[in-house]
Amino acid sequence: MPATSVIGVQWGDEGKGKIIDLITDRADVVVRFQGGANAGHTVIVGGEKFVFHLLPSGVLHEGKLNVIANGVVVDPGQLLGEVEGLESRGREIRSRLAVSGAAHCVMPYHKRLDEYREGRKAGVKIGTTGRGIGPAYSDKANRSGIRVWDLIDEDRLEAKLHANLDEKNKLFTRVFDGEPMRFDEVFEQARVWGARLAPLVRETGKLLREALAAEKHVFFEGAQGLMLDIDHGTYPFVTSSNSDSLGIAAGAGVPPRAIGHQIGVAKAYCTRVGAGPFPSELDGEVADRLREGGSEFGATTGRPRRCGWFDVPAARYAAALCGLDGLAITKLDVMTGLPEVGLVTGYRIDGELYEDYPVDTPMLERSEPVVTMFPGWTEDVTGATRYQDLPQNCRAFVAEITSRLGVPWEILSIGPARESTILRETA
Repeated sequence: MPATSVIGVQWGDEGKGKIIDLITDRADVVVRFQGGANAGHTVIVGGEKFVFHLLPSGVLHEGKLNVIANGVVVDPGQLLGEVEGLESRGREIRSRLAVSGAAHCVMPYHKRLDEYREGRKAGVKIGTTGRGIGPAYSDKANRSGIRVWDLIDEDRLEAKLHANLDEKNKLFTRVFDGEPMRFDEVFEQARVWGARLAPLVRETGKLLREALAAEKHVFFEGAQGLMLDIDHGTYPFVTSSNSDSLGIAAGAGVPPRAIGHQIGVAKAYCTRVGAGPFPSELDGEVADRLREGGSEFGATTGRPRRCGWFDVPAARYAAALCGLDGLAITKLDVMTGLPEVGLVTGYRIDGELYEDYPVDTPMLERSEPVVTMFPGWTEDVTGATRYQDLPQNCRAFVAEITSRLGVPWEILSIGPARESTILRETA
């Protein structure tokens, strides 16, 4: 069963969209298996910029089936807006898009609840995007969620929506001192969404298992990154799903052995959006330079990202947990011009040196990074077509990362465009 999985190994925003778009030519099917519209993939093709929050990155390739699987929480308005946005740019997608009927829906009350609850989680401000993702996954776990199948059946939708709004309106008025939401307004909007989504709805788990059995090449596309995983990330400063390869089987409805060849995506430095421990964080001139040079502003929120040196223990932890086969290192071009480039090679916590990533968040919050510096490079790398074309110091930096992680590089991204890429197989 040929398959490839592309997973972020940092705190998200690693450049997965470009990597997936770049190698989608090999795929027959591209699958988004978790997360929601809180994630954003940015892809630049022929000078055109595309930002996707729910659509798989494969939509820019003709002849590829794109699947939004059961593990995704679907914001119907956002999804329909992305489809129509592509169509307005002359790209047909509906015949190549399948949406799981078992995927849960992000409803308007989820977004309001997200806004109300932010800052009230044990007194901690998580830094949520406010897109309703956490509340939607909470309803899924509480077995009260509205799925896409419910959305396209008006009788089921009406009954479930009544029950959900009764509960949510009590929270809005009694706990948060807010206004209730009107049933008729929410129902009418949801009914319209359901009618428009109905032609796209499929039993995607069966579709994917059949594709794998027929030896179709399937790409599994992750959103966010492993350090934001609900089980293995910096809890509670995490997303609400398994944002790594461990979530593929459940989120797509395929056997675990179907995950296939795993490519981990990491920037040549690290970024994080929102609150939470981030040991390698920089401030001052270097951070500003990375942020501006890498356009480090959230694709979903526009918030400036926190920037820091590449965190080796965190990436090594991610590589071991997922069992990565190869590494894609992105944004090497952003490092050009820095006199020195750094790697976090360990942490000092309560006076002790740790070379491994501490999974206990309070320990990580107390950590001080141990940074090893390496000579930088001034040569422009964006025109390189082979590994040997890169400056010696750049190659040495890549070698240092892969050696410390124990994972070979497969793809080096040296600019935002498709062609600004070096593939190991052609290097």
